Amino acid sequence: MRLFTWSKLPCLARLAGACLAALSLIGPAHAADFPERNVQYIIPFVPGGESDISARLQQKYFEELTGKQLIIQYMAGGGGAVAWSQLNGMPADGHTIMGTNLPHIIIKPMDKSAGFKTEDLKDFYYFHFSPDALVVTNDSPYKTLDDFIAAAKQAPGAVMLSGSGTQSSNDLSHAKFDKMAGITTTYIPFKGTGEAVTALLGKQVNASWGYSTVVANHRDKTRMLAVATDERMPMFPDVPTFKELGYDLTGGAYRGMAVPKATPDETAQKLADIFGQINQNPEFRKKMDELGFVLVDEPFKQVPAFLAKQKESYAPVLEQLNAAK
Repeated sequence: MRLFTWSKLPCLARLAGACLAALSLIGPAHAADFPERNVQYIIPFVPGGESDISARLQQKYFEELTGKQLIIQYMAGGGGAVAWSQLNGMPADGHTIMGTNLPHIIIKPMDKSAGFKTEDLKDFYYFHFSPDALVVTNDSPYKTLDDFIAAAKQAPGAVMLSGSGTQSSNDLSHAKFDKMAGITTTYIPFKGTGEAVTALLGKQVNASWGYSTVVANHRDKTRMLAVATDERMPMFPDVPTFKELGYDLTGGAYRGMAVPKATPDETAQKLADIFGQINQNPEFRKKMDELGFVLVDEPFKQVPAFLAKQKESYAPVLEQLNAAK
């Protein structure tokens, strides 16, 4: 039998130390894995809208990247305010995220009954927007933007347009363009894009302040007179931008994501990195392009500056709308 000798202690100590070192590396690495479980993604609107469509397209790629599922839930009401006012009461560990929209989260808090302030929301990423567009049916007498403007000038207030809600991107673009073009038209707000499109197709209105996504989904029935992008959209190469026609009008409904304010910045950054990777996926980008969305990439550290820039652009038209009340 071989006897244990004290001379072997240095070797044993080194072996034990190596084991402890290995364990210390495994522990923190495992603890740093994120997400640790499925992530709840709350959409502050009803199912079937553009926020929902985007989230469902993200699901596949989220699971491919993380091995966890993106579980979509809905909390509709108040044009998003019901959900946004409750966000900070939810777990702040990064496993609960909520969709955010512009201009909604900037404009709604101007009404004290909204129940939340813009700064209450910890936005960590903005990934796309639906460009505003002046939409008509394929058989509309308005063949060009000039045709539309001429009709509006001939009968002030008589030209009626549908749109998605009040204080929405559609509403702001309507007010802004009327002022730019020196016309007066009547904007009729509906609860959502779907109802606004139904009114257009049913000839209840003459045109619609909608989005490029509307025409992407109804190309056999609708067309755009102009779109509020910096450059022509590849999907619609024949549709001019407002800018090239002489009207400095760009923007639309931006979509992003937020976590409760108490969520650590490190966790918010990890979420931004994950969705940023999804946004760069060629297959995902192709699907979004086909639906008429325009992808943007506003990561966590750039979000405050992005929101400040948007807020500044909304200010003049908000003054215009308030003055008209």
